[in-house]
Amino acid sequence: RHAGAATARGGDAATAATRPRTAVTAAGTGRHAGAATARGGSAATAGAAVMQRRSRGFTLLELVVTVAIIGVLASVALPFGELTVQRMKERDLRSALRQIRDGLDAYRQAVDEGRIRGRADGSGYPRSLDELVAGVEDARSPSGAKIHFLRRLPRDPFAAPQLPAADSWGKRAYRSPPDAPFEGEDVFDVYSRSQRIGLNGVPYREW
Repeated sequence: RHAGAATARGGDAATAATRPRTAVTAAGTGRHAGAATARGGSAATAGAAVMQRRSRGFTLLELVVTVAIIGVLASVALPFGELTVQRMKERDLRSALRQIRDGLDAYRQAVDEGRIRGRADGSGYPRSLDELVAGVEDARSPSGAKIHFLRRLPRDPFAAPQLPAADSWGKRAYRSPPDAPFEGEDVFDVYSRSQRIGLNGVPYREW
């Protein structure tokens, strides 16, 4: 009986000793799990806050910076675009002046060759630019065919678009000086009426 009682008391003591450790282990596990859950919840909350800020769009600072960048790019692109347009117009001006002047010289040559009846007191140049396109009767042609010097009259690219092509040009008469051209009874030369200065530094009127 004494041995059995001692054994029973030993078993009860071992069981009692085991229970506190088990309780401590369970409590520790619960605290760690709770802390992990809390940390996970905080991370999820932070992620949700970031996503919510992103879903609301740009902040005021971001919008200001974006507008500033767009303004800088526009200020750079606008002069470049204007420069490109000016270069294209200058190219057209050179081409138009060359065509008209070639037509005027060809008219004068036809007069010198006797194909156009010139006036005795005339310069040998046409009375108007329209004659270059409309044509002049060929004095050597039995059928009275006309000589045409231009298919169409080019216009000054710097003139107002509503002006007719012939009126878009300044005209110089044969008797007028080159530094002070004026219109007269014939058309010896043409020039641009634009007051602007070319990219080469020469006013368009002097081209």
